[in-house]
Amino acid sequence: MKKHHQDIRDLIYVHLNQSDQYVMSYGIEFDEFAAAFSDSLNHLLLLKHRFDDTEFNMHTLLEYCPEDRVKKLAGEDVYGYGDFCWIDFIEEEVLNELTGQEIAELLYLGHLKQHLKLPFYNKLGNRFVYLAHDDGWFNKIYYRSFKDFFHLLSEAISGKVSKLKLEKSLLGLRKKRIYPSVNKEILLSLTPFIKEGICISMKDADQQRTKIEIPIWVIGDFANMDDMYEEYEIISKEPYHAKIIFDKKTKEWKLNVR
Repeated sequence: MKKHHQDIRDLIYVHLNQSDQYVMSYGIEFDEFAAAFSDSLNHLLLLKHRFDDTEFNMHTLLEYCPEDRVKKLAGEDVYGYGDFCWIDFIEEEVLNELTGQEIAELLYLGHLKQHLKLPFYNKLGNRFVYLAHDDGWFNKIYYRSFKDFFHLLSEAISGKVSKLKLEKSLLGLRKKRIYPSVNKEILLSLTPFIKEGICISMKDADQQRTKIEIPIWVIGDFANMDDMYEEYEIISKEPYHAKIIFDKKTKEWKLNVR
């Protein structure tokens, strides 16, 4: 019972696995990821994809997306690719230094979306490993530093809030607002919840004249996003565990934990 693609955009699920350095997520798509790191993403070695504007590396027999084409890739219907998996790297020369064992580990990552050993390679200098199926539906992203994850989450939330039903001004014109990123301190304080798995629901956001309240439910650890969504539909009828609140007057975010 896979939800329609549109549903992906108004619910975020994140579950952080600290020991294996990855986050499972639903609701954050590659174009949002690329926008959050627009000034710092390196070349992407493509393990599973359908992008046609690539370069080819003879040593690994894999295609890659040069840094200057990442924006073009982000504009593609990546969701429609099915599997979309990549690892970033600093420069093409380093691909030629990968051993057979390392190439095997990378192929395993792209094929099974699991690691044989933690997938951070000093010679590649990678910050991420991005493993998605129906991008935005099932994403498993390895982070060398979880600071990057919290940056992505703060950008994704504010981006989604600015796409909520537009408010009407006095003249009846709809005005689009841009919201500031959610403060990292707020999201960091949610870490114990994120380690259990949470839903942040734009579709249940309460828009008031002076503030917007976005409910958060602790929902558990899911690898199957159909099951996660079913659990969300049940738990969303119960009181929230926390709320992030945007104060329209001070233009600041606050956290309210029950």
